[in-house]
Amino acid sequence: MKTFGSGEKAVRAVDDVGLTVAEGTVLGLLGPNGAGKTTTVRMLTTLLAPDGGRATVAGHDVVTQPQAVRASIGLSGQFAAIDENLTGRENLWMFGRLYQLSSKQARRRSDELLEQFSLAEAADRPAKTYSGGMRRRLDLAGSLLIHPKVLFLDEPTTGLDPASRMELWDVIRERVSGGATIMLTTQYLEEADALADRIVVIDHGRIIAEGTADELKAKVGGERIEVVVHDPAALSTATEILQRGSAGECSVDEHTRRLTVPAATGSKGLVQVIRDLDAAEVEIDDIGLRRPTLDDVFLHLTGRFAEEEPAAEAVAQGVSSGND
Repeated sequence: MKTFGSGEKAVRAVDDVGLTVAEGTVLGLLGPNGAGKTTTVRMLTTLLAPDGGRATVAGHDVVTQPQAVRASIGLSGQFAAIDENLTGRENLWMFGRLYQLSSKQARRRSDELLEQFSLAEAADRPAKTYSGGMRRRLDLAGSLLIHPKVLFLDEPTTGLDPASRMELWDVIRERVSGGATIMLTTQYLEEADALADRIVVIDHGRIIAEGTADELKAKVGGERIEVVVHDPAALSTATEILQRGSAGECSVDEHTRRLTVPAATGSKGLVQVIRDLDAAEVEIDDIGLRRPTLDDVFLHLTGRFAEEEPAAEAVAQGVSSGND
């Protein structure tokens, strides 16, 4: 539990968030800005003292055994914590020395990580010449110098281009295959879908849902048939066709000419709809069978998209914690 401010202006940033992460898995902590993700990570990594409750990381209490926790974890925050005037190799050597490795150990480990993260060719260039993706990889490499049991990744791909994000996803998968346990916070729902074994959705500092990606998507419902008709005048005819044998009501967006209906029989139902629309001479611009996404889940649970700012929490936590 964590509260910022006092009296009437007090904001409960994290309230009774109970998390359990199995060894060798990825837990995705999902939520919009201000939901409490970074505050949770900062408490679990001993950077912020909780106001109540109890948490252990790698078997160590975050309040009474902070040094043991720090010796067991790696942390990559929202912004790359590197010295831009140092080279990539020098940055990693410095991180190694801060982790109390000997100079020789730090050099050897730096060489290994530069190779692993595809930074060897740029190792002796100043970090200020690196692209955004390279900086994030260097920052992540720095968090892995001591082979941490638990790795905290706080929105690691924020601001990266799609290609750089995919590269970082591959690095994360490699760490998991090597036995690492990871807590990943993100606003990118497709990122959680691609990487997390289990997902916890938090909003206003509380857990509002948890489970696998498929379990969360099941909360929204099954597959849906979506149709975009070419002529707005054909909406009523198309609606009648989609409603036949459907598993629920057909929703109609007149502005986009899009109709959506639960698919009772999956692909067979889609084929039948195509035949019926063709027989009725209803011209369509697009048609498809769509599974719910995590975006649908988030909208269903919170009434807004993950990228939208929540109310006062974002302001209060932004001032107090600097991030989430």
